Amino acid sequence: MTHIDAGAELDPVHPVALPATRPAGLTGAEVAERLARGQVNDVPVRSSRSLGEIVRANVFTRFNAIIGVLWLVMLFVAPIQDSLFGFVILANTGIGIVQEWRAKQTLDSLAVIGEARPTVRRDGTAVEVATNEIVLDDLIETGPGDKIVVDGVCREADGLEIDESLHTGEADPVVKRPGDQVMSGSFVVAGGGAFQATKVGREAYAAQLAEEASRFTLVHSELRTGISTILKYVTWMMVPAAIGLVVTQLVVKNNDLKDAVARTVGGIVPMVPEGLVLLTSVAFAIGVIRLGRKQCLVQELPAIEGLARVDTVCLDKTGTLTEGGMDVTELRTLDGYDETYVRRVLGALGESDPRPNASLQAIIDAYPDSEEWRCIESLPFSSARKYSGAAFSEGDGEASTWLLGAPDVLLAQGDPALAETERLNEQGLRVLLLARATRDLDDPEPARGARPTALVVLEQRLRPDAADTLRYFADQSVRAKVISGDNAVSVGAVAAKLGLSGTTVDARRLPADPRGMAEALDEGTVFGRVTPQQKRDMVGALQSHGHTVAMTGDGVNDVLALKDADIGVSMGSGSEATRAVAQIVLLNNSFATLPSVVAEGRRVIGNITRVATLFLVKTVYSVLLAVLVVCWQVEYPFLPRHLTLLSTLTIGVPAFFLALAPNKERARPHFVRRVMRYSVPGGVVAGVATFVTYLIARHHYTGPGALDAETSAATLTLFLISMWVLAIIARPYTWWRVALVASMGVAFLFVLVVPALQSFFALKLVGVTMPWTAVGVAVVAAVVLEFLWKWVDRRFPV
Repeated sequence: MTHIDAGAELDPVHPVALPATRPAGLTGAEVAERLARGQVNDVPVRSSRSLGEIVRANVFTRFNAIIGVLWLVMLFVAPIQDSLFGFVILANTGIGIVQEWRAKQTLDSLAVIGEARPTVRRDGTAVEVATNEIVLDDLIETGPGDKIVVDGVCREADGLEIDESLHTGEADPVVKRPGDQVMSGSFVVAGGGAFQATKVGREAYAAQLAEEASRFTLVHSELRTGISTILKYVTWMMVPAAIGLVVTQLVVKNNDLKDAVARTVGGIVPMVPEGLVLLTSVAFAIGVIRLGRKQCLVQELPAIEGLARVDTVCLDKTGTLTEGGMDVTELRTLDGYDETYVRRVLGALGESDPRPNASLQAIIDAYPDSEEWRCIESLPFSSARKYSGAAFSEGDGEASTWLLGAPDVLLAQGDPALAETERLNEQGLRVLLLARATRDLDDPEPARGARPTALVVLEQRLRPDAADTLRYFADQSVRAKVISGDNAVSVGAVAAKLGLSGTTVDARRLPADPRGMAEALDEGTVFGRVTPQQKRDMVGALQSHGHTVAMTGDGVNDVLALKDADIGVSMGSGSEATRAVAQIVLLNNSFATLPSVVAEGRRVIGNITRVATLFLVKTVYSVLLAVLVVCWQVEYPFLPRHLTLLSTLTIGVPAFFLALAPNKERARPHFVRRVMRYSVPGGVVAGVATFVTYLIARHHYTGPGALDAETSAATLTLFLISMWVLAIIARPYTWWRVALVASMGVAFLFVLVVPALQSFFALKLVGVTMPWTAVGVAVVAAVVLEFLWKWVDRRFPV
């Protein structure tokens, strides 16, 4: 049979000539003319913020403004060591900019790799071009899984069905005929054709939507929303505390102006948890870079966080558990049909589809086409139908119509061939039925009365890494659900080969109501004969039971479920539609990459939750100390240099290492409550203990250097309590965590014993009684802290 496959994937270096009867598209001169007029699809689709936006986002923050003003004041009224906090902010901001810029470069390079290249007709040939090279009036070819990239008018249609649910919300595909409008952002679910571009660039309906959807973003996540909520509360606490501190230090005590300003600033600066926002951005950016090295494109940054919270992952069998390719292992003729004739039919069917799926490709490889047969009409494969078909004019002038698809769909209940099919499915083999139709393909029910002719037995290639990946999910308490359009018994056999045990269910027998479906999904593990709409309903049913659901897939029939899942994961070789709606694209097509993504998400979220407590304990005790100083009408006990030293050793340096450490714990909800239930009691204990030591020191020391001695004693207590908080946060201990905590303690001891550092930081312990009293108060506070946090765990479980 002679057939020009102009719709298949094309090598841009070797374009395919088109038959003279089909429109040849624009000429080179017409393309150049439109380029000169700017009629080109030049929408800048970016995967990340520009460098200018990155700099602005990291520099112009509310807390940088507060710290910046205070820093400028300190540069004029105090020694340089009291202005160290400003240099720390500069360094932190610089680190944030560099890390996000690196993440941007990683994302942009990966986005280019994963970018689709539509096929257009120009000068009588079909060539692949970049999306931004399409010009007005270009003739663009489409096939199953292709996304409509610009608005246009359908010029050719061969069973063309388009899903426009991204615009209309309606899940049912729309049949398109020549002259019908097609909208950018929709995608082809069945058939093929060509459309002419009528709107390109920013004029296209979905241009702005597409740009926003593919942009690297730091918003809309529980973690970042929670941090914003915390910072809002901190701001409300800071304002009255800072005002009271200013009045106390400048008016009531009537101190030396420069010293009063320095101690006022020393009280305000530590209230700001400026490093928390920075550390979150850095942790996310490093996560993106790490995943990028594994060929994993994170299209929306919160997807890392989302995967950390996933407790159920729905897997599509084809392309996820099995490789895309298949092999024909056996051909069993039925009803006395001649095998040679059946082979000729299969060869003609394979040649009739310009965009064969994996099953049909295996048949094409096994049975060559007969040049004598001519395709009159074809019915493309549809996930909802479960079969395809074609009508032929045979070499001897006879006409015949054939269907190829799922036996349990094409055969009547109780047909003897179904028993044989079931037995083969139990071995994990895939079986297609070839049937001779008695009705035309445009009949509402073309399969009715079809006569079974042969069973085509296919063997699927299992992914070598699938078993290990499923084992990883089981170890991490993430439930795997295999959801496939294939026969349930066959899918169950494949899952069993990979070590996934559980009940196998035929989705056609699932309850229609969401509650019943959710209960059935909780009990079952493998689901076969699932329609695209059912996949979507199943995701919704699982979510209704409180599950956080990830959905993997690579075919156009997975798009609806990918859109509705909490996290959609697409293979890089999947259809353009799946890559467009997925938050994560595995560019190396390796299902084994998914554990790395989950682990990265858990590392980021778990560690940020952990270190957030360090930052907020400091905020709480700083606000409390300011309030106590105002109430007792005394000098603020610290200069900025003291709190810069404490923050660096007990929060800044340790938090950086802890935030990047491995963490396999599944992320849990209620971030704000989880963090604040530890931060508030921890900060209160630290603030009260420090102020008690300060008051005792005020009664113990007298004379000109009394304030410096009192500050040193209070600093020692605060450092020891902060170290204990760090020691608790660092649990469970590993060798490097112990070394980290110990090195921070040694660094502080180094400051206390080296005269130059004593002078630089104005820290000198005077006498024996008061320093040991400070240690004793810190020990009591540490015991209280241990008791309080254990009580909080029991009293306020999350």
